[in-house]
Amino acid sequence: MEGDKVTVENWHSMNVYEVIAKLRTDPEKGLTTEEVMSRLSTFGPNELERPKGVSGLRIFVNQFKNVLILLLLVATVISAILGELVDSILIFVIVMAATILGFVQELRAEKALEALKKMLSPRANVIRDGKVVNVATREIVPGDVLLLEAGDKVPADARLIHVVNLQVNEAPLTGESVPVSKVVEPSPVNASIADRRCMVFAGTTVTYGKGKCVVVATGSNTEFGKIAKTVATIEKEETPLERKTKEIGNFLVKVVLIVIILIVIAGIVEELLLYDSLTVNFVVEMMIFAVALAVAAVPEALPAIVTGTLAIGMYIMAKHNALIRRMSAVETLGCTQVICSDKTGTLTKGEMTVVQLFVSGRTIKVSGAGYEPKGEFFEGEKVIEPDRAIQLLLEAGSLCNDAQLVSTDEGWAIVGDPTEGALVVAARKAGIDEVKLRKANPRVFEVPFSSERKKMTTVHKTSDGSLVAYMKGAVEVVLDSCSKILLDGEEVLLSEELKSKVLTTNNEMAANGLRVLAVAYRKVNQEEYTDAEKLERDFTLIGLFGMMDPPREDAIEAIKVCKQVQIKPVMITGDHRQTAVAVAKSMKIYEEGDIVLTGQELEGIDEAKLSEICEKVTVYARVSPLDKLKIVRAWKRRGKVVAMTGDGVNDAPALKQADIGVAMGITGTEVSKEAADMVLSDDNFATIVKAIEMGRWIYDNIKKFLLYLLESNIVEVATMAILVLLGFPLPLLPVHILYINLATDGLPAIALGLAPPEPGLMNRPPRDPKESVFSREIRFLLSLIVPIHTLFFVWLFFSNIGRGIEAARTVLFLSFVIIELSLALNLRSIRYPITKVKPHKWLLLAVLWEVFMLCMIISLDVLRGVFQLVPLSSQDVAILAFSAILPFIELELVKRLAPNSLIPESELRA
Repeated sequence: MEGDKVTVENWHSMNVYEVIAKLRTDPEKGLTTEEVMSRLSTFGPNELERPKGVSGLRIFVNQFKNVLILLLLVATVISAILGELVDSILIFVIVMAATILGFVQELRAEKALEALKKMLSPRANVIRDGKVVNVATREIVPGDVLLLEAGDKVPADARLIHVVNLQVNEAPLTGESVPVSKVVEPSPVNASIADRRCMVFAGTTVTYGKGKCVVVATGSNTEFGKIAKTVATIEKEETPLERKTKEIGNFLVKVVLIVIILIVIAGIVEELLLYDSLTVNFVVEMMIFAVALAVAAVPEALPAIVTGTLAIGMYIMAKHNALIRRMSAVETLGCTQVICSDKTGTLTKGEMTVVQLFVSGRTIKVSGAGYEPKGEFFEGEKVIEPDRAIQLLLEAGSLCNDAQLVSTDEGWAIVGDPTEGALVVAARKAGIDEVKLRKANPRVFEVPFSSERKKMTTVHKTSDGSLVAYMKGAVEVVLDSCSKILLDGEEVLLSEELKSKVLTTNNEMAANGLRVLAVAYRKVNQEEYTDAEKLERDFTLIGLFGMMDPPREDAIEAIKVCKQVQIKPVMITGDHRQTAVAVAKSMKIYEEGDIVLTGQELEGIDEAKLSEICEKVTVYARVSPLDKLKIVRAWKRRGKVVAMTGDGVNDAPALKQADIGVAMGITGTEVSKEAADMVLSDDNFATIVKAIEMGRWIYDNIKKFLLYLLESNIVEVATMAILVLLGFPLPLLPVHILYINLATDGLPAIALGLAPPEPGLMNRPPRDPKESVFSREIRFLLSLIVPIHTLFFVWLFFSNIGRGIEAARTVLFLSFVIIELSLALNLRSIRYPITKVKPHKWLLLAVLWEVFMLCMIISLDVLRGVFQLVPLSSQDVAILAFSAILPFIELELVKRLAPNSLIPESELRA
């Protein structure tokens, strides 16, 4: 590094000290924040050059790529040249208003996707200002000290300075299928990339071990940057819903265009029969009419509205801690039938908590969950103040301990081992501060814990100068070092009977899913305390700690909801069977008669057999990540839609195989997040259920506005076709058609897409994934409403034509808008009466605005003249009032008299 530029260096052939010196960094403290900012401005962000996002201007221009819109604008210009200036200006204004509305919707969707991309940006651990911090990978600069561990995706090219059994999968870069073992020693100058074992490269993945390294190249300067372009974080694939909508749209385009051609031919034939000639003005008028009807009736915006609603829905879900990586997952969420969830940290808090003490032959319960030092001590049902025996047990647990409780911005946290942390938190609940206690009783010697010994012993100097040793560990192991037990403040000989009672209590606690530790003490003299063998004998047992990783309260509630809506929750854990069943029972996942399978038992069952019994299995204990793949496949063989959680590298295959792969945002590796469809930013099971609810809500709203838009378009075309083919003059002018399109397909349709969730949304069974968005109730309502409204409009025009064409058009135009607005209010809920599910604020505002605009058009002489309308008679007002209540009569009667016709088939079958 010279000045502010990175010179081309053979980093792999230099020793560690040379690399550190050239990059002007510190392997222990890393870079300072100021230096990072300076280098970030010099080298730019650590990302490959991205295709630029779509600008607002580009989105606006794209609105005019529709051939029909361009044809309409050309026709209005010709019309203006021929003298129809007012009509032309009005049509232009309406088209621009509709275009701006489309632009705003699309811009919102684009902004929502951009915000999601930022939320989903990968992160890495670096050392800065002497602290380990988690930063977005784009903020990494040359000279940053990176910390890597299994599951991490390497964010930049870096030179290793410390490794512990580090192995990296470099297949994306070198094609080498076997993970490469890494070393710190330099490689030869002419070594190929595959042979540079002291380097790690951007885009590769750590499969095993740990490492510390110094970043030497970022962004386009990395080896990967030289040969690859970035892949967008959010995969933009066409969803099944978008495909289906596009198919329906294309079908309607053909139908509408055929109808329009027939209308135009009928108009031309009529003109020739009446006048024996065609004027230029008539041809232009027919052209504008045909194109205007096509613009209003062709639902070319359907796929765009669906995409926009899905994108905005994804953004809202992200705000509720569910980051959706694939748009199609929003649809699949509503169909989810099984959730296979990890226990630790997802169903439970991931914070070990002492819930029971056994001291002086008494069982004491401890309230509170997690690391927050709040809770009380109970003997039976009675709250008690900790006596000297309890205090001694808590003090011993805090002294023979290396953990510390700290308060952070996010809440309480443990520095050190979680099990030891649980003992510290229990002591804090009794007012014992471990920091002050350890200061008053300094440690002078220790025999550390090991998996072979299963115990730990520390020696402390008390305030009077005497020495006390404390031991904690597995119950059987600690008992073997004890000759006495503390009962009622007295040290009593540990008889076989008393020992048997302690072991029985231990077994009872373990059967309830508790992890049990025994704690003992003894006074020691100066000569023996440094001799481990002499030290660890003749202890006095103080008591037992029973602890567990407590279930999340919101997860318990979420499981209750799952069962209500026929979603099966399944627990998967690496814990022992007893612990797993105890937690599953407390959360109502496991019930009598359910099957529990261990990893070993799972190995002996093939997938076909597992698929036969999987509906009865609610707990999988002692399973490995690769067992998850087998579980997912078994459920899928039964035709179920499965969500599977995971956080490790080895979880990736199961996450990809599942219909909804769910990665953990806090504990999850970058590899698992990349394989997932959804990332939980709070690692919480309840968030999965919330995401399912939101997926159902978004899908529900899409169905509402699809029904609304299709009804409007079909009725419009059908009415025009019938009246023209019956020989009447054009029932509506182009300006009327375009305004109806703007008033109904605009704000009310958008408001329906934003409707709040309906009551009972999470009381419904999962949607059948094979069920079309145009489900039974949508088809039923279209078959009911379209004929009624079409015949009503034909009758309306026919009964008013005697008063003149302008009067007939006035009544038809106003009735059309009013009926559609009234229908929007009723479609706030497809299944519930308006008295139960009232229109929401945005829908009411949208409808009120359109009613206000309609009043202005009919009241102001200028606007009335421009739209070629006539003043309303009292009879017209009565007809318009009836038009407003017609949708209420239709839909409210159906909702009350035939409610089952408004329920999808899959729900009726359930």
